[in-house]
Amino acid sequence: MGNQPALWPSPEWHLPKFQPDAPVLYFAPEKLQATARRFVDGFAGLVTYAVKANDHEAVLHNLVAAGINAFDVASPLEMARVRRAKRDAVLHYHNPVRSRAEIAEAVGHGIASWSVDCPTELAKLADVPRHGTEIAVRLRLPVTDAAYDFGEKFGADPDAAVALLRLARDMGFATSVTFHPGTQCAAPQAWAVYIGVAAEVAAKAGVRLRRLNVGGGFAAHRSGDAPNLEAIFDRIAAETRAEFGVGAPELVCEPGRAMVAEAFTLALRVKAVRGGAVYLNDGAYGALTELRDIGLPDRIEVLRPDGTHVAGVVQPWIIFGPTCDSLDRLPESMPLPKEVAEEDYVLIRAMGAYSASISTGFNGYGRQEIVTVATL
Repeated sequence: MGNQPALWPSPEWHLPKFQPDAPVLYFAPEKLQATARRFVDGFAGLVTYAVKANDHEAVLHNLVAAGINAFDVASPLEMARVRRAKRDAVLHYHNPVRSRAEIAEAVGHGIASWSVDCPTELAKLADVPRHGTEIAVRLRLPVTDAAYDFGEKFGADPDAAVALLRLARDMGFATSVTFHPGTQCAAPQAWAVYIGVAAEVAAKAGVRLRRLNVGGGFAAHRSGDAPNLEAIFDRIAAETRAEFGVGAPELVCEPGRAMVAEAFTLALRVKAVRGGAVYLNDGAYGALTELRDIGLPDRIEVLRPDGTHVAGVVQPWIIFGPTCDSLDRLPESMPLPKEVAEEDYVLIRAMGAYSASISTGFNGYGRQEIVTVATL
């Protein structure tokens, strides 16, 4: 991603004036800061940002400006990037699988919380300083309300979590539980189930939890009505009080997608229209990579090069990206106006999460410029 320092009024203003032929991510800092304040004001605990969603310097600095002081990092590189944005930031290293070299580097960054999901990974942390350091045992359960299940790769089943809590306590660490209900989860019940099981696990282990990290998974507004984040916040707080009682642990969350998605709009240019297919200047190897896994959003509009909106009858179009690989195709058709034409712009809202961070440079495509705007 490149970065243009000027502040433009809006994508609709910028596109016809500059006619970009490469993909553009329009970034609205005020929208990002407003979302951060929504989490800080609404969630009854510590809000940490999951850096993996978007680690751009402008994103990190704007989150710090909005009051985010803690970050969930998954690698030493992410730690260094956060430290450049805020030297004294609190860092949670909740990638449960780490090499010994990564652990040594992370110790130098003063990690406050480490997540584990098996005894071998906990054993690797034997030499980590104990003072103020937390081990968060990652719990996993079957989920049905998310776009995909994070428990397939990480997490300990309840009985294993009980044993891990006891081991961490006996090693002299403060003990916590963490979980992730799955990406793009809009159902408060998913958190409620996890909180109930976390309370059972802590009771069986005979451990009083310092904190309960309810993970990320908060849904971004990709289609239909906007998710009711406040309903999830309220349910988390209520269930924690009900399940843990007077000795309830402090709460932590780690939003990524829901924090940053709404602050970016992706603008792609139509390279060609052939039969029932639209060829765009970015695709499955670039900013649209994740759409293969979580499906297409419906917050899409089309603009002519002069900035006018293309209206009329909408129909499904096959979407191809710009590379020479025939796999560079979205698995689902995209609803676009029947009159979409070459050199039009396709604007996709809420694309701030993962669109840039997992893009490749295959065939010389997949890089997006960032243009800062006042409104989206």
